[in-house]
Amino acid sequence: MNKIYILIVFVLVINCLLFSQESIEDGNKLLKEIDRNLSPESFESLRKIINIEPNGTKKEFVLYALKKGNDKMVTTFLAPKSELGRSTLRLDENMWLYIPNVGKPMRITSLQSVIGGIFNNSDIMQLDYTTEYNVTKLVDDNENKLLILKAKTFDVAYDQLKMWVDTKHKTPLKIECYTASGMLIKTLNFKEIKDYGNGIVRPSILETDSPLHKGYKAVMIYANISPRKIDDEVFTLNYMDKIKDLRE
Repeated sequence: MNKIYILIVFVLVINCLLFSQESIEDGNKLLKEIDRNLSPESFESLRKIINIEPNGTKKEFVLYALKKGNDKMVTTFLAPKSELGRSTLRLDENMWLYIPNVGKPMRITSLQSVIGGIFNNSDIMQLDYTTEYNVTKLVDDNENKLLILKAKTFDVAYDQLKMWVDTKHKTPLKIECYTASGMLIKTLNFKEIKDYGNGIVRPSILETDSPLHKGYKAVMIYANISPRKIDDEVFTLNYMDKIKDLRE
């Protein structure tokens, strides 16, 4: 009897492990689809970021961005006038800020913010989620799905993400961002699905708030996203002062 009991338990454990592995593989496949639905592998975009203070005061920024592959992104400020020409470069987890008339680009970190407010540099220069995270769990959550993501390295801005997924459009609905200790840093809410053409159908608005910044909010609005072929030269320190000239 004991041998039979042990055998049954063993079979159940093996089945659970196989099911768990299959679930994780399905989760990573879904995450890749989410990345491609959010943006092409190589693209340009125009977006506005609005920082909102507790008293209602707003500060707006307009950024032009270019991304190539899963580890290269540049942005340049088009507004306000005081920020015109400022550019950022991201190569994997390495980031730089270029300020006209200051000299050579300066190193910045993912948790800093070139615009202040709740969106940090990692949010503004977001790479593919599959570049930075592995799926550790896939859960059915009513009509949608919940992905639990774990950072691949310690250099990533958030150690863990909880991503609720719109299964119809295969894009995020909400993402909670956590530290390694399990503290909630911020919540990202994806809203208003829009068809940008070229097969890109995704949320056009990203809103965030944080328990660490009571009363503060930030909104990112995507005016356009479109595929574009971009030379590797664009993603170099020597090119940061020329990014604004690439806007067609």
